[in-house]
Amino acid sequence: MNAVKKISITGIGIALFVVLTLCLQVPIFENYYVCLGYLVMAVYCCSVGVTSGTIVGALGVVLYCLIVNGLRGMPGWVLGNLIIGIIAGFAFKYTRDMKNNVLKYIICGIAIIFSTFLGIFVCKSLLESVIYSQPFILRVVNNIYAFVSDVIVLIFALPFCELLDKRVRKIINKGV
Repeated sequence: MNAVKKISITGIGIALFVVLTLCLQVPIFENYYVCLGYLVMAVYCCSVGVTSGTIVGALGVVLYCLIVNGLRGMPGWVLGNLIIGIIAGFAFKYTRDMKNNVLKYIICGIAIIFSTFLGIFVCKSLLESVIYSQPFILRVVNNIYAFVSDVIVLIFALPFCELLDKRVRKIINKGV
């Protein structure tokens, strides 16, 4: 795939991430909702590639934050999404051709939980602790909702990735 096509497809993914995040807000906790943009990030990590999927998650959250509340929260989310995209994306990539779907889902599920733990609880919380001059443990407690919500969406995205993978790769390789 040439560079212009890859950039264009990634740009479409970023737009989809923002639109799904803005338009389909499903509340699950007090002031927190399911971020359906993670469905796009997961499908891109699985079908378009780790780099593209990670960029979709990172820049998607940048645009979303700029639209909704400016810079508040953005650095931590960007770092978290970079880590989630890289780790989960490689798990998706290396399990794509596995015949045993149960094992594939277990490996990808573990990668999702681990990457989200590392991205949200560790990196996002640590960065926010430094930026906002708050105790690290306070930021961890504050990010529990984000961790649970993101893990749920990413795990529920696995069947969508499986369902859409061949179709998306066919569109990308042949064009519409």
